[in-house]
Amino acid sequence: MTIRTTAAAVAAGLLGLGLTGTAGAQDILFWSTQATPVEESQAMRESVLAGFGKPVTYSAQEPGPFMTRIQAELKAGSGAITLIGGLHGEFASVPDGLVDLAGIVPDGAINKAYLDLGKLGTAEQKYLPWMQATYVMVANKQALQYLPQGADINALTYDQLAVWGKAMAEAAGSPKIGFPAGPKGLMHRFLQGYLYPSYTGSPVVKFKSPEAEAMWTSFRDFWTASVTPASTGYAFMQEPLLTGEVWVAWDHVARLKDALNQKPDEFVVFPVPAGPAGRGHMPVLTGIGIPKTSNAPEDARALVAHMEKPENQIATMKATGFFPVVEVKLPDDVPTSIKMLQPVVAAQSAAKDSLPVLLPMGLGDAGGRYNKVFSDTFQRIVLSGQDVREVLDQQAQALQAILDEKGAPCWAPDPVGQGPCKVQ
Repeated sequence: MTIRTTAAAVAAGLLGLGLTGTAGAQDILFWSTQATPVEESQAMRESVLAGFGKPVTYSAQEPGPFMTRIQAELKAGSGAITLIGGLHGEFASVPDGLVDLAGIVPDGAINKAYLDLGKLGTAEQKYLPWMQATYVMVANKQALQYLPQGADINALTYDQLAVWGKAMAEAAGSPKIGFPAGPKGLMHRFLQGYLYPSYTGSPVVKFKSPEAEAMWTSFRDFWTASVTPASTGYAFMQEPLLTGEVWVAWDHVARLKDALNQKPDEFVVFPVPAGPAGRGHMPVLTGIGIPKTSNAPEDARALVAHMEKPENQIATMKATGFFPVVEVKLPDDVPTSIKMLQPVVAAQSAAKDSLPVLLPMGLGDAGGRYNKVFSDTFQRIVLSGQDVREVLDQQAQALQAILDEKGAPCWAPDPVGQGPCKVQ
């Protein structure tokens, strides 16, 4: 996508949105990259924002136009946007353009680690966490009899998962663990946010480290013995779980919910395993912020407070499938999948060995190439059996070229700093 940056293009974009001339100065415009499907946007308007007390225009945007518009208003020194909602990385692109939101929610209402992320490395609360999603594990209950002796399914290690996988394969006559490793699956997120940090403590800096080399060797053995070859065709793991092709799977919560809603009595949900460096997991954290050019800053602060109330966090969960960032008591009318997933999502982030990993930041339009580095590494080592050290050295060069090209600094849990992140 080409980002238009000329004044004429920006003006044309504003006219096209009907946001110049006829727009009132105090119109409340909630500009967001979240809840973009039509039904989710409508649910946000009718179930969450309608109770605010003042009319709110919820405008869901693609990331490119979202950032272009915000940056244009900040550069101009004024704007029509009242508040914004987006991913952590989107806020990190405009930290100096956001007001301090400290004091809007009570102390202790939101996980401190998430609040710290919202400070974007400053002393101010640049955004407040809004909602979260993540990836978890699901098992068919028939698989539980093959768990290693003494293993706690809610505190598994990758070594125990491997033993479990072998036992299931022997009993069933074929591997019964599955991953979404197909062209439209999210296997790259497993590698970036789960496997790498759990073994190395780092998604990028230790990409080619001795720890990474040992990790890939172990994972290749695990894949051969315990993972169904059909995984290379899976996009959503809910389907093979429902058919019984797979007994144990990892995936995004939104790609597991159909299995849990259709056959809740057949499945259990549990946290992802831990490795030597911790229980790496990738929370998909969204936030709400107020640009310094907000046309109605007091209304914006009031609306942020409204969105963080437990009842509105629940309404947002029903509208989007994302989970609350504040402690809530789930009502009886939420889908079964939410009742099964929510406590596991909370337990995973609160675990003593929890190691949260941010989504990649600062890569811009190179995000796809970044993902491909991990996918190619997986394919070459695990599926093609190539030499681990040789592949890591080569792929590290490709990874470093992307980081250098974009000047992308490291992101947590790698040490956050200035300039391009460096693969050691």
